[in-house]
Amino acid sequence: MDKIAQFKSLHVPGAPLILVNIWDAGSAKAVEAAGAKALATGSYGVAGAQGMDDGEHFPLDLALANLEKIVAVTDIPVSIDMEAGYGNTPDEVGASVARARDQGACGINMEDRMPNEGKLLPISDYCERLEAAAKSGLFINARCDVFRGQSVESDGKRLVEDVLERATAYASAGASGLFVPFLSDAGYITEICEKSPLPVNILRSPNSHSHKQLADMGVARISHGHQPWAAAMAWLEGQAKQVLEGGEPSY
Repeated sequence: MDKIAQFKSLHVPGAPLILVNIWDAGSAKAVEAAGAKALATGSYGVAGAQGMDDGEHFPLDLALANLEKIVAVTDIPVSIDMEAGYGNTPDEVGASVARARDQGACGINMEDRMPNEGKLLPISDYCERLEAAAKSGLFINARCDVFRGQSVESDGKRLVEDVLERATAYASAGASGLFVPFLSDAGYITEICEKSPLPVNILRSPNSHSHKQLADMGVARISHGHQPWAAAMAWLEGQAKQVLEGGEPSY
């Protein structure tokens, strides 16, 4: 089984692939050593590790160079967060994703809104970008930001319908998975998992559902996003402050 097929096989509803998102080769080695079955970068942490902002401010050439270093230190599948696909047109997206494939990626994440824009792309426009990305043969995890900044309490049912409409279109355009971040309502997660034509990826939320609870809802993939990087940086800052104020570190 090649690595792309291996990566796809790990997306099992009810027995989710758990991804502790990484940002460089060092973090990749640490997470693999902990027993990870696959690795995935998070764009926020990748950019942040270089002192840059998320939102495709981190150039594609540097993102791919970072991917190359990660792939070189591991034998397990690696997925790269490509934000909106690094391209203004479908052809540009296709070229960027092909470069990620050639650099050793097994999958990508791709958002359905352009960098630093709140409004989602029209379904037809995003599907053209998806079709171009899917030509690479990689596992395309289509990120669906329908719930971003929205009120689940007042608009939850409509938002679920919007997600499912997009899921159907994204599947037809060649997506391999559906990533629905910013959603923690158990009922809505369960409904989306039951009705989506694609395996569903949920972003872990602090103080929300456990991995087991998400598995019981039918989730096929659990991401940790920027949280591992943020926790590592918070730990480092705390240790540095302790030392610089005359204390002793805990490392």
